[in-house]
Amino acid sequence: MKRFLGITVLGDFILNEGVEGVLDNLEKCGATAVACNPTVTAPSAEGEGSFQPPSDADSSPRLFDRPLWGKRELWVRSGASYEPVEEFYRDTSYAPRRANDLTQAHGSIIGQFIDGALERGLEVYLQVGATQPPGLRDEDRPRLPGGGLPQDRMADTGSLASPAIRSYIRAYVRDLLNAYPQITGLRPDWPEYPCYKLDEAFQDFGPQVRVWAGEHGFDFEPICSAVGELYDTLHGGLKNTDLEDWASPERGRFALVNALRGSAALAEWLRLKAALSVDLLREWRAALTAYGGEDKKLSANAFMPPYTLFTGFDFAGAAEFCSAASPKLYTMHWSAMVEFWGRVLMERNEGLDERLVVRALAHLFDLGDATDAEGLSDYGYPAPDEPHPVPDGCQLRKIAQVRAAAGPEMAITPLVHGYGPVNDVVRRFRLVAESGADGVWINRYGYLGDDKIEAIGAVWH
Repeated sequence: MKRFLGITVLGDFILNEGVEGVLDNLEKCGATAVACNPTVTAPSAEGEGSFQPPSDADSSPRLFDRPLWGKRELWVRSGASYEPVEEFYRDTSYAPRRANDLTQAHGSIIGQFIDGALERGLEVYLQVGATQPPGLRDEDRPRLPGGGLPQDRMADTGSLASPAIRSYIRAYVRDLLNAYPQITGLRPDWPEYPCYKLDEAFQDFGPQVRVWAGEHGFDFEPICSAVGELYDTLHGGLKNTDLEDWASPERGRFALVNALRGSAALAEWLRLKAALSVDLLREWRAALTAYGGEDKKLSANAFMPPYTLFTGFDFAGAAEFCSAASPKLYTMHWSAMVEFWGRVLMERNEGLDERLVVRALAHLFDLGDATDAEGLSDYGYPAPDEPHPVPDGCQLRKIAQVRAAAGPEMAITPLVHGYGPVNDVVRRFRLVAESGADGVWINRYGYLGDDKIEAIGAVWH
């Protein structure tokens, strides 16, 4: 049996290179699986639709390795790749994504690609947002402890407790499986609370969570109060003395444990997030079984530890409902998050030592056993030709932590990002390939130039 290797491919590259062209390249890599999205795209005028590659809060300098319509960055408009069945959505307040002229012109290519991949022996998944219905409303967005909406978010995801989003998930899964019954399974992305920005780490205290918490045995008010106090401290009450323990790796690890030991309510907050994430995956699994059968696979994308403390993803809990989980080795984001969080802390807390801030965050995120960083500029978003400043040891440690947490029943297939110079991408890919993981996913095909495809294939074969 071939060892598992999956690659995510967006529909725009299938349109550009053709079904067989993309599949030939996947074969060169040694891929055994592919994930695509139920979307087709076309170039658009500047400011219309979405910018590709994603801007990541206007910080990303990313460029595609494989050009789209002759460009390495561009604006695109999109449409569903299939005609949604309106009747499926009668029990939800969210309507399906509308078909448009792109659906009519190009939508069939996604089905052709799925069939072509299956004929070549690949597993085929659809990768979709876990809590992102079209036209997400404020009432279903996560809230801060004070009740307001986070002002700085990179991922526009919904509340995991929202009944409206839960009902949309059931309808959406039914719709996808009606359109593409031949797929192997689904890969929901972000079945958790993303924490790229500091505000995002303090989600979710909306009314839906209050109700859900009460129904599942959580004492919501003390949790909300304790987290609110922590939020206020980080936004105006933080001092250099608070950071000294965190700025040393060994002392920092103890500081985290000690902080949680000192507040039962904060520990309950982390447990509440984990319970919500697991329950959301239960919802996805139930819908997948109802409309596709028990054989359809559920494979979830998630953050790596220790970010999962803030996002809520629980690998042990996920193992009850998922056949696999793909913790993300998105090392460019890890580096950028030091700057994202650090800038807020510096702006909101007068007199902080930048050196202490950057080292405390690097150790909180476990970006290595030691760092000589002097300022936030030592991190940030790496340029396309810049290696990512994350050592091998901490990546291997995170993979091992996930493997231990998940147990033997769920496959662990880390998701390596294809962005970066070829030697750095191959270094990160080889690291996972030689780890104890059950396989590897690569996100995404647009960053895999011919040189990377050749190098990855050489490692894998």
